[in-house]
Amino acid sequence: MKKTLFLFAAALLSTAALAQHSDKETKEDIARHRAMAVAHEGAAKCLEAGKGEKVCMQELAVACKGLALGKYCGMRHAH
Repeated sequence: MKKTLFLFAAALLSTAALAQHSDKETKEDIARHRAMAVAHEGAAKCLEAGKGEKVCMQELAVACKGLALGKYCGMRHAH
């Protein structure tokens, strides 16, 4: 029950945060999410190529520099 209530509250808060964005900010967020997706796809391809986790995570960190929060390009974008 607490988990459901928490998820409901989180959904409401995230919806309120989205509603506060201008059209320009929303378009910028969309572009950031797409760029993060490209970076993550590159990391997946790197791993598939057998380059090793250390190399691929370094490449991911470079691809995400200034784009997202966190060492490995978390899905929270920087503002």
